[in-house]
Formats: sequence, structure tokens, C-alpha cells
Amino acid sequence: MAPLWGSSWSSTWGSLSGYNPVQNGEQNTATSSPTDSSHLKPSVGQILMSKRVRYAAISLAAVGLFFLAFRNYDRFPSIDSLRGGSAAAASASNSDCPPAVIPSVEGAQVDWSRYAYTQYVTNAAYLCNSVMIFETLFRLGSKADRVMLYPDNMMNPAETNPTSEEAKLLVKARDEYKAKLVPVSIQRRAGADSTWAESYTKLLAFNQTQYDRVLNVDSDATILQTMDELFLIPPCPVAMPRAYWLFPKEKILSSQLMLVQPSEVEFQRIMEKMESAGRNDYDMEIVNQLYADTAMVLPHRPYDLITGEFRGDDHQNYLGTDREEWDPVAIFNEAKFLHFSDWPVPKPWIPMSDSMRQDKQPKCVTKNGQEDCSARELWNGFYNDFAQRRSVSATSLG
Repeated sequence: MAPLWGSSWSSTWGSLSGYNPVQNGEQNTATSSPTDSSHLKPSVGQILMSKRVRYAAISLAAVGLFFLAFRNYDRFPSIDSLRGGSAAAASASNSDCPPAVIPSVEGAQVDWSRYAYTQYVTNAAYLCNSVMIFETLFRLGSKADRVMLYPDNMMNPAETNPTSEEAKLLVKARDEYKAKLVPVSIQRRAGADSTWAESYTKLLAFNQTQYDRVLNVDSDATILQTMDELFLIPPCPVAMPRAYWLFPKEKILSSQLMLVQPSEVEFQRIMEKMESAGRNDYDMEIVNQLYADTAMVLPHRPYDLITGEFRGDDHQNYLGTDREEWDPVAIFNEAKFLHFSDWPVPKPWIPMSDSMRQDKQPKCVTKNGQEDCSARELWNGFYNDFAQRRSVSATSLG
């Protein structure tokens, strides 16, 4: 297609400027002189009503619509989405989400049964972690529902006399921490890394359409403060923080915490993307392929702090500025979600050798002439606290 401002546009404009009016057959040519400007120059109405102008306007409108449409070709609605009715319309209307404005829940009149924290479970190890997440939310007084997505072969959700360790943990989550049990089929795909082969199950959060919004958090983490306020932010199909530790080399979203508006339309998009996923594509890659340019970006501070931050020397990415001094105690006190991400340190339920702990723990620093080991103490405390709570959760099964 020729550019609008090239020869095609020039010829179109030339044809308009050289417009010749159609003469009225009943016009008295005897009284018309060649110099009569009323007959030589068309009126505005004549110009607008001419076929040539209308054809040119229609052509330009078509070109403009073509450009706007294919500029966002990946957002075209499918036949299935059009059949999805209001859900599809809601998704389309929120394709460009507003900035994240975090409201206060103090004094807010909210039907909290419309919202839920979700956990997905693929094996016994992660089941225990998820129960710990729900114990924390229960202890902190979170008002939203709690939903456990677990393998449908583990237990009947109505079980009253559990015998296996997994069933006992599920009943504990249901009866003590008021979790709603939802059996699901584990989403598994063969890939380059077997560690993440079942991480697709996390994306079933998009199918929990009994809720207006769900907040899925990874279970290899510690919730430090409730995050109920996130349910009340402006509408958007998906909201996630940036993976700040990869910034600016990689500007991607972190799936460690995902705020989702479940819908059939979005879930269908997720499933289709899963079916075509490459060998190195897991949950984080899929949500970035779909939502990297349209998701609402949540502030990683305080909603996505990783334990490895306390071992680092450069904290500018987390702080968001080079003007603020790193204060590990203040950062810990403001954080709401702490994710165990500390390679090569193992996950907190896997024993860490003393030699690795000594080698990898944060270094003490000198501040105002005095030794400051607060980062080290906090970091060790994260791992010790997780191990202690996990031990209590396991031994309380009796």
C-alpha cells in the first residue's frame, strides 16, 4: 500500500483541487458568462456531495481502520470471545488497564465472598506450604475467601475421616483455616525443566469464575501482611508486579503474585497458549506472552520482595531510586509478600548445609562506625521461621 503522504495522497488532493462542477441541464447558459465566478467555483455543499469526494473519504477511512486494526491485531476478538457475551466485552474494555491505585480497606463496605486467595497444589511438599499460607492469612485476619486447588486423586473434598498425610493436611486447611477445597486435574506439560512441568496448574486461577477476583500467590513464600486491599483496585483482567530483580535487562512480569479477574474468555486464551507452549515456556512465560503489554503493573514494593535481595549489594532496582539508603529492617517492616528466591540456596523446606549457610548468608556491614548484621539476622530468620512453622504444621496432624 502506498504511503498516505506520497504520490497517492498528492494525486487525490490534486483531483479535489481541480474539481469541475456538474452543470445543471436546465441552467440558462445564455446568461452565464465565462467570467462568472458563481458558475466556475463550486459551493461547499457541491464539493461534499460529489462522488469523487465521497469515494476519497471512504478510501481514507478504510485505510485508517485497517491501520488501527492491524496495529493491535493480537487483540482481535475470536468467534468464541464474541459468543462469550459480557465477559468478552469486559475483557476487551480493559485491554489497556489504568495505573494501579491501591485503596484502603478501612471502613470499606465490601462483600468479601466475591474475592479469594488461591493456592495450587501438585504434590505433598507444596501442599504443606499452601496450608502454611492459609494459616498465615487466617491468623492475620484476612477477610477474603481461601481456595485450595489440589489434585483430584488426593481426597474427596467432603472427607470427614482422613487417613493419608495429604488428606489430613487438606482437612486441616478446610476445617481450621476455612479453606474451600477444589479438586482439579493437574496441568502438566513435558518441557526442558521438569521442576516447572506442573506449574501450569497455577493458571487454573483464571477459571475460578465463582469469584470476581482471585489473588494467587506462590506457596514457596511467606505472607507478612494481609493484601486484601488489592481486591479493590481498579478493574483489569490481570495485575502483576514486575520481576524487578531482572530489570532493566528483562522487562517482564512476575507470576509469583497474580491478581486475576476469572472469565471463560481469558481462561480459553490461557488454555490455547498452553497447548502451543514451547519446551521452555512455563506459567511465567505464558502470562508474559499474553499480558506483558496490557496487565496492570502492581508495585513490587511492598508486594513482591525476594529473599535474595538481602544478600545483594545493589538495591536500586528494589528501592526504585539511587537516592534512598538500603535499610533491611525498614524494608522488611513494609513488605507484605516475601518469596524464597535465593539461587543456589535451596528452597526453605530442603535442608541447607551449615557450610552453604555460612557461605551464602548476607555479610555484615559497617554503619556509622559500628557493625550492622541486621540483613544477616533477618535472612536467617526467614529460613528458620519457615522451617519452624512447617514442622509445627506437620507434627500437629497427630
